[in-house]
Amino acid sequence: MDCFNWLHAKPICHGRLKASPQDFIVNEELGFKFSGTGEHLMVKIRKVGENTKYVVNELAKACGVKSRDVSWAGLKDRHAITEQWLSVHLPGKADPDLSQFEAEHPGVEILEVTRHDKKLRPGDLAGNWFQLRLTDLDNLDALIERLEMVKAQGVANYFGEQRFGHGGNNVVKARAWGNDEFRVRDKSKRSFYLSAARSWMFNQVLSKRIEQGLTSTIIAGDCLQMAGDERTFIADVVTDVLQQQVNLGEVAITGPLLGDNALPTQAEAQTFELAIVEQEPALVKLVRDNRMRHDRRALLLMPNNMQWHFEEKDLIVSFALPAGSFATSVVRELIMPLKSEVVNDENIDQQ
Repeated sequence: MDCFNWLHAKPICHGRLKASPQDFIVNEELGFKFSGTGEHLMVKIRKVGENTKYVVNELAKACGVKSRDVSWAGLKDRHAITEQWLSVHLPGKADPDLSQFEAEHPGVEILEVTRHDKKLRPGDLAGNWFQLRLTDLDNLDALIERLEMVKAQGVANYFGEQRFGHGGNNVVKARAWGNDEFRVRDKSKRSFYLSAARSWMFNQVLSKRIEQGLTSTIIAGDCLQMAGDERTFIADVVTDVLQQQVNLGEVAITGPLLGDNALPTQAEAQTFELAIVEQEPALVKLVRDNRMRHDRRALLLMPNNMQWHFEEKDLIVSFALPAGSFATSVVRELIMPLKSEVVNDENIDQQ
């Protein structure tokens, strides 16, 4: 990730994240209420030391169903304390006794059980609340300045290193696949490599806009989004009113999640984006050959309800992020790691 520019310049503070799982707490926010009745058993869990897919498989066994009958809204990191909901399809069946499941899996605690009329699906997630502990810190005065800056101005909405695999291996594999050096038949690997390809190109575009001071400055033909609305519109004419809306956070400038269709940007913005993504011909070919649908992603990320305090020399910082955003992108603007951190072991789209 060091090849990408920092929104607020490279931090001069150093520290450590995730010295232990207790330093990284994640609570899922679905954004809707359950009906209380229906074919789907909704199970809220707190887990530590286990990845989501392992728990899904074990819960399926405990409920006497196949793994495909258990679903989730978002994957969660193994090296953290995480709370999330799982849904189990149990039509016409009573709620199972899960006490033995808890006894056999000390890293998993069942917090709540209810019913709902629909299964959870990836993408149902509204966001996540994080509480992080940063340790072994130096330059605390500079760190406090960075915290205030991030709270007021946000951070670059990069895809985190989790998306790219250990040492960026997912991007390396994606390029090789795009160059027809091998074929990928495993569905999960296909998904990882395609996501890595699109995410890498988005990060490249965002980094270049930071370099040129254009993260909050509209250029002709930019693709914009109103806050809280996934629909986009084109800035045919850059007006003072529109620029002021961006400055106030009412409108977001977006970057490309490349697909097989043409970039929706126009004029200068399209020229800008094409000049960057076309430097990765293998990744462009891969995305287009697999008929990916073009999408857009906001360039900037604003942590919600960001709060912090110090416990001796440790920083405790909490904030909420929308689905698809990475807490590590917030931390990246605060500190430089003292050494390689533990990288999430799952390709988390909804972190």
